[in-house]
Amino acid sequence: MKKILYNEEIISIVVDLKDAKEGLDFFSSDEDFIQVGTWNYEKGKILPLHYHNKFERTSYRTSESVYVVKGKVECNLFTESGEFIEKVILKEGQLIIQLSQAHEYIILEDSVVLEVKNGPYFGPDKDRTRIDKV
Repeated sequence: MKKILYNEEIISIVVDLKDAKEGLDFFSSDEDFIQVGTWNYEKGKILPLHYHNKFERTSYRTSESVYVVKGKVECNLFTESGEFIEKVILKEGQLIIQLSQAHEYIILEDSVVLEVKNGPYFGPDKDRTRIDKV
């Protein structure tokens, strides 16, 4: 796992699922707007029947997690004003958790990617801002 920081704040987390720890392991913190973790259990493990309770949550931004099922994707990280921070190459079996700042993706090989975000989604005009790179 690699945590990418900007101004001492974790903005992204890169995870290779080949390194999944045994049991339940979360990469995001309890305070993040998106919760991402792995299950690594042996055959026969039963996760008890449950549901998640309803209660009001407040989310001030959309966070996303992108998992590369097949292929290779370049993820370039920028500040919200368009200043470059870092380039990350995501390969099959890797994921990135985007917690803040800006990002762009470039598909380097034919790819299948799973994207998960917190909701509700308010549409592209309200939910995201396009920026020019500095």
